Amino acid sequence: MKNIQLAKLDKYKDNPNYELIDGNIYKDIEEDHYVFALSYELEGEEDSQYPLEDILDKFLLHVSNFIDEDSYYTNREVTLELGGDLDDIKETIDSIIGKRVYNEEYDDNDGVTRVKLVIA
Repeated sequence: MKNIQLAKLDKYKDNPNYELIDGNIYKDIEEDHYVFALSYELEGEEDSQYPLEDILDKFLLHVSNFIDEDSYYTNREVTLELGGDLDDIKETIDSIIGKRVYNEEYDDNDGVTRVKLVIA
């Protein structure tokens, strides 16, 4: 994935269920967790599952909402809302915004092919 950016969603504007915390981070009052919106482009053979699943695992986040799912099929752009702990969200934003994120295969010491998440 590339061109990773924070996204602004209209659903946060003047909505008493969302409290602005910092920048593009909101507290979802109803669900009692923090959320932010993210947009990115998929590269090459990437699908909507990977490397997203690895990002979610690494930063202890979950997808709380898919935005404009049709855009994925037409131009390979994804916008979604991620939720989790405030510190995990801040770490994610600091780590991946403006970066390229992808999975890379490698052989471990035992010769087993594994996949690692790369943030560059």
